Amino acid sequence: MAIKLEGAKSDYPQQRAGAARQPHSVDQSDRRVPINLRQSGPTPVEMLISTRVRKSPYWHLAFEAGCWRATVYNRMYHPRGYVQPQDGGAMVEYASLVNDVTLWNVAVERQIQVKGPDAEAFVNYVITRDATKIKPLRGKYVILCNEEGGILNDPVLLRIAEDEFWFSLSDSDLEMWLRGVNISRKFDVTIAEIDVAPLQIQGPKSEALMTDLFGDCVKDLPFYGLMEGEVAGHPVVVSQTGFTGEKGYEIYLRDATEHAEDLWYTVLNVGANHNLRVIAPAHHRRIAAGILSWGQDLDQETLPFQCNLAYQVPRNKEADYIGKQRLEAIRDQVEAGCPPFRQVMVGIRLGGAPITDYANDFWLVSSADGGEPVGYVTSPWYSPELNTNIALAYVPLEMRDIGTRLSVQLPQEYAAPDDALDVEAEVVAVPFRPSVNPNARERARAKGIDFAD
Repeated sequence: MAIKLEGAKSDYPQQRAGAARQPHSVDQSDRRVPINLRQSGPTPVEMLISTRVRKSPYWHLAFEAGCWRATVYNRMYHPRGYVQPQDGGAMVEYASLVNDVTLWNVAVERQIQVKGPDAEAFVNYVITRDATKIKPLRGKYVILCNEEGGILNDPVLLRIAEDEFWFSLSDSDLEMWLRGVNISRKFDVTIAEIDVAPLQIQGPKSEALMTDLFGDCVKDLPFYGLMEGEVAGHPVVVSQTGFTGEKGYEIYLRDATEHAEDLWYTVLNVGANHNLRVIAPAHHRRIAAGILSWGQDLDQETLPFQCNLAYQVPRNKEADYIGKQRLEAIRDQVEAGCPPFRQVMVGIRLGGAPITDYANDFWLVSSADGGEPVGYVTSPWYSPELNTNIALAYVPLEMRDIGTRLSVQLPQEYAAPDDALDVEAEVVAVPFRPSVNPNARERARAKGIDFAD
């Protein structure tokens, strides 16, 4: 029997959600699945907490510390806010990061262990960089690409021992890919997620806090160096790494499901002497450092040459790896002046009111004189040090040069004082401000060389 919905049409909102701005002029014809550029704005929908998405070993501790909002990352709930908006929100958390020291629950960086006699050979086959150059108890920022050169994940790779590596994942499920690769290749390795959950200790006072925890040996730990240690009697691996341009460390707790509280409370107690604050990952600082966020700034259809990661495609790696043939062919096209893509990532400074929270949409970019959108912003935020809004954005190749003038369409809450939604922007160099520990790309740029190992 048909059911008649009396008055249904008259109950629709006056402007349907489907009428939200959606440009068709941003050329994404080189993608199979276009980035969703519909400008829907804030959509106040409550997140459902259920058993379908995992809770990390630190989830209840983050809630105890004041976590009031979260997202999902690697199929795990991820805290994304502790200071309430009425109390200053993310900008208060930022102040603690750049002035003191902060604790982050980053258990969502799931650890995929590759272990066995062929561990080095297998890892060397799935990453673009040369795994044979990574010594035990050292790490490296790496990318894994598919056969078309698209970036599947950009993890920190930890070499725990000669025959053991951990992939500390960004936000894409890599374990299934690694297992699938090995079905046909049959390397003598085991591949599995392990019960290891990291915390990040980030900020200028992080070394002092870590010294209190582990002793002076921490001071000798190089950037991307690793060491074994104990906290509250439980074994951990420590790395000098992090999702910021500040001094920072990560503590990888073994058997985290059992010992999460012991590590968390010990760090809180020791950190009290250093004005420690529990915060969410500080995207405002990682943007300033030019650190990318997978799923936001890049995905499996993004090529390294589009997003400032060309240095991850080495010129002198003899061993084969997934995507090598395609990536080397693309590099030849790029160097010949005919790249097979339309958009590239740039850094921009932009006007408008200070952007003090996450963007709801990929804001639209036009040429300086306005007109139809030609690109989009992926990661915007306000930089107190630079006293301006900064962002990572994709623009057409012909607009990538530093100094190029652009226009960005902001949502109403960030409109300029004259209430204009279109604000001026300019392409600038990335990183926006120096990092405490410059990465390989920054060091190479400072020396004026084309880095590729």
